Amino acid sequence: MFVLNNHACLLKTHSRSEDTGSVSSTMDTVRQVISMLSNFTGKFDDFRLSSALSDCIDLMDLSADELSWILSASKNSDGKKNNSPENVRGDMRAWLSGVLINKDTCLEGFDGTNTTIVSFVGNSLNKITTMTHEMLSMVPTTWDTMSEGGTVGGGGGSSSSGRKVRTNDKFPHWLKSNDRKHFQAANDTVVDVVVTADGTGNFTSIMDAISAAPEYSKRRYVIYVKCGVYKEYVEIGKKKLNIMMIGDGMDVTIISGNRSYADGWTPYHSATFAVVGKGFIARDMTFENTAGPHKYQAVAFRSNSEFSVVYRCAIRGYQDTLYAHSLRQFYKECQITGTVDFIFGRGTAVFQNCQILVREGLPKQKNTITAHGRQKTDSSGFSIQFCYISVESNVTNPTYLGRPWKKYSRTIIMKSYISDAIRPEGWLEWNGSWYLDTLFYAEYMNFGPGAGLGGRVKWPGYHIMNDSAQVKKFTVAKFISGNKWLPSTGVKYTAGLTN
Repeated sequence: MFVLNNHACLLKTHSRSEDTGSVSSTMDTVRQVISMLSNFTGKFDDFRLSSALSDCIDLMDLSADELSWILSASKNSDGKKNNSPENVRGDMRAWLSGVLINKDTCLEGFDGTNTTIVSFVGNSLNKITTMTHEMLSMVPTTWDTMSEGGTVGGGGGSSSSGRKVRTNDKFPHWLKSNDRKHFQAANDTVVDVVVTADGTGNFTSIMDAISAAPEYSKRRYVIYVKCGVYKEYVEIGKKKLNIMMIGDGMDVTIISGNRSYADGWTPYHSATFAVVGKGFIARDMTFENTAGPHKYQAVAFRSNSEFSVVYRCAIRGYQDTLYAHSLRQFYKECQITGTVDFIFGRGTAVFQNCQILVREGLPKQKNTITAHGRQKTDSSGFSIQFCYISVESNVTNPTYLGRPWKKYSRTIIMKSYISDAIRPEGWLEWNGSWYLDTLFYAEYMNFGPGAGLGGRVKWPGYHIMNDSAQVKKFTVAKFISGNKWLPSTGVKYTAGLTN
């Protein structure tokens, strides 16, 4: 089994080389799948099938990266600061979980298509799953060893409220003086490039600004997107690290699209805005998908960016609005709206001080806020803390806190306001009794007219928590290792249970 100490991440009782060998062997299998899938590229006229194939190649490529991160961590663990055993364990679990999630998303993309591709690569995909499960089972959880901490936004447990974030030494020469004064006063952040719809900035397209950004940047690269509606599709690839995108505010800087499953897109690729590169930060913007409830799955924002932060942003759509796909994510003071499963995915995400609003959907439709999916050994889940949960004024459809998308679905809601628009039973089954004994749904110290627990579901996997020790594991400090990486973002957060 794996034993972690202060000097190494992957140490077996008999051979460290066998540990790194397991990771390397899995990486080799992932690369074999990429090679096999690449042989099918451009050979199908079916748009959805081609999209699923493209998704799968991208996801397997990301898995190869995640496995390489593990190899790197095993070599660099020194027992100090961010390389402590606790942090390394958390990293390993997150990255191995990401490999499992990528494989599942790959397969899901082929649903409804007529193809032999899945059977062709099936054995290799199953091998990836088996090997990853074995490695995950050998990495202990960090929950019992990490400290909770308090309300922090900087290192050492101090608040970063009011902290200045300067990502460059000076403004670019082409930024007009009035814009400099306005932007610095509003954000106290020095920008690298400006996107404007009227052509007065560096770019008129957000995607062009992304394309021009440096690859593998070790510092924040700041893109300021001025007010306007940008009708385009943006994807920040895995090589674009530490991108920070700042707008002029919700409802002021808007990125808008309307791709949907009904129009042939996979849910993964329907996103108006998608980010893969590590360390992404979005602030003061709106991401929307306007396809409408009749187009079914239509993603506004998708993140499989490790250590990503979305702050003071609106994420708007209908079904599947926010795809928290994988890895560790933090949402602060956001407004998230939708109808069915509109916060979904397999990511490990914490939502703090967000406004979560349900919209009117299709006639006779049941609205569900969350739909998390998980495999038994992976570390993912949704933690909703200090949030406001309600509906828009015209909603008539019955509304629920969530339903189990996959077998080990996990969602925790704590210290949040729940309006009377939420049904007394709180949660909705997916398909009869499916997953009711394996899911983990919990509520802790919520308030408001919809927070009463007397009428809640009686499922084996549903829990009413009364002890703070039970829910500490789902706080920022423990669930997403927030004290390790959030201070550098400059976004104030609550590490523990006290707001």
